[in-house]
Amino acid sequence: MTKTTHRTDLDGLTLLRRSAKPTKKLETFPNHHPDRDYVITLRTEEFTCVCPATGQPDFARLTIQYIPDQLILESKSLKLYLWSFRNEGVFHEHVTNVILDHLVKTLAPRWCKVTNDFSVRGGISITVDAEYKK
Repeated sequence: MTKTTHRTDLDGLTLLRRSAKPTKKLETFPNHHPDRDYVITLRTEEFTCVCPATGQPDFARLTIQYIPDQLILESKSLKLYLWSFRNEGVFHEHVTNVILDHLVKTLAPRWCKVTNDFSVRGGISITVDAEYKK
């Protein structure tokens, strides 16, 4: 029998119907196919944080890939979560690992990978891959 979205899947979602403002809260809904491995890919071209030394903005293409277990990440909460880094001074390597840590804590996925491909600054581009395996 095909499982579809149930009305109760929306019960724990508090950010979906509210005005948008940055938050560190990530929300989830139930995975109705936990018996199957499948990869979910989320991507944005608009990730922004700030260099902790210069205060200059850093821009990146951020990609999140994961194999869900019991939970799936709600995309608006991810958007607001990523927005919360906009004015935060943090090194590329650290922010990528912090995002992975928060995703793992929230989702308890079977596997997760975060890739931050930062724009060229000072003639050097930086790409950071952080990965979790259960």
